[in-house]
Amino acid sequence: MDRNRILLLFGAAWVSAAVLTWFLYNSTAKPKQEVKTTIYASTRDLITGTVVKKPDLKKIQVLSRDLPKGAILAEKDALDRVALFPVAANAPLIGTGLSPQTGAEGMPATIEPGFRAVSVTISDVSGVAGLVQPGTHVDVMFTRPGTMTEAITSTILQNVRVLAVGRQTQAGQVADPKASKMPVATLIVTPEDAQKLELAKNQGKISLSLRNPLDQTAGLTGKPVNTDVLDPAMRVKIAQSAKFRDAKGDLTDPKVWQELTGEKPKGVEKPPPPPKPLPPVPRAVIEVYRGEKHVQQVFP
Repeated sequence: MDRNRILLLFGAAWVSAAVLTWFLYNSTAKPKQEVKTTIYASTRDLITGTVVKKPDLKKIQVLSRDLPKGAILAEKDALDRVALFPVAANAPLIGTGLSPQTGAEGMPATIEPGFRAVSVTISDVSGVAGLVQPGTHVDVMFTRPGTMTEAITSTILQNVRVLAVGRQTQAGQVADPKASKMPVATLIVTPEDAQKLELAKNQGKISLSLRNPLDQTAGLTGKPVNTDVLDPAMRVKIAQSAKFRDAKGDLTDPKVWQELTGEKPKGVEKPPPPPKPLPPVPRAVIEVYRGEKHVQQVFP
């Protein structure tokens, strides 16, 4: 191999190394510029029911690939809308977390179309020891008082969202000292369920059972629970009473009675015969004649 050819090969290798070095230097010295998008975030903590105003908004930039779905891109899309859920400071505003632009303000704007807000009185016991908070989900149980055979308990509503407890619209909110001391839970229900709940409030006692909001399964419904689950003897008594109530035929008929009770009816006892009269006691009779007068003297 001649000298010129060797020099040519070395020159080509040197040029290739220089080009590769330049390419690597440019790729590390100048990082790739990713596209960013300007969105709006909150300047402070917004509680449920807060009307968003201009001082509550600020612009932030996020990478386009990390853009939250439904993020607010224009200021006008957030102004005068109501926060449906709590929003932390510096958190991006999402369209689904704000009320529709209908002009409604305050808590009424947080009620979804087609639903109603109904309040029920609760206690430490019926309110699950104070664990029922705004945003939690509950089942509503109704208890009708009465005698052992009349008292029942049934679940009338399931998976109901709690809008507020008293005047607290979010968990952990400081209670208003001027608010009523009697705790009240406000529930979001359909118009039909609102009627059912109002009837139950006036006919008996309402209790709430706390449930996991991720649990979308339906529990036991239908047949109410009565006192027969507490007392087996009462269960038998209620079943027997139902048999007698629904019985057909004459209960004095021995066959009907035996079918209902499994017992043979007791026969009707005849009254005892009257005692026989005692024979007369023999008596002594003496006849006395006094002239024409006749007298009988009886001696026992």
